[in-house]
Amino acid sequence: MRLTRSTVKTSIALTLLAALTLSGCKTPPPAVTDDTLVTSEVDGVRLTHRYAVQAPHAFTPVNETYRALYGASVMPRPEFGGKIIRYLDNGKPFTVLGEVENHWLAIADDDSQQLIGYVPFKAGVKADLYDATVQSDRPRPRKNTNAKKVCVDVGGQSKACRNNSTATWILE
Repeated sequence: MRLTRSTVKTSIALTLLAALTLSGCKTPPPAVTDDTLVTSEVDGVRLTHRYAVQAPHAFTPVNETYRALYGASVMPRPEFGGKIIRYLDNGKPFTVLGEVENHWLAIADDDSQQLIGYVPFKAGVKADLYDATVQSDRPRPRKNTNAKKVCVDVGGQSKACRNNSTATWILE
């Protein structure tokens, strides 16, 4: 088979066209999911977090261990909107990375420094203040100032007294 000049030119042109077409193709970037780890820098602090967790706009570092005062919802943004990520366990420790906008706390698990979400400011207290906080929060018995006694002489040295709050008579 004899190749003509036009056949060679056509084959070279098609080869170059195929090479140019294929060279323009790039491999697609890896798919980003909610569990993909990303890094954000806020106020000079680098935060590593899942893609589903929004980076804060302002950040003040705290880096202390807190304990949960109740089973607070861990949110993906420092507000009560969005899907709940998980709940804090009452009394269990967690790490506060910092305070963010709206007086929320950016938190991490104890074993990592990865931002897992946000909880309201009153959801926890510093670990060393936890016992005193829980102790001071317990209800105390009230003194009844309206419980005045009404006493009546029964004869001799005896008297009967009635407590106004209970209406019970007691011989003394």
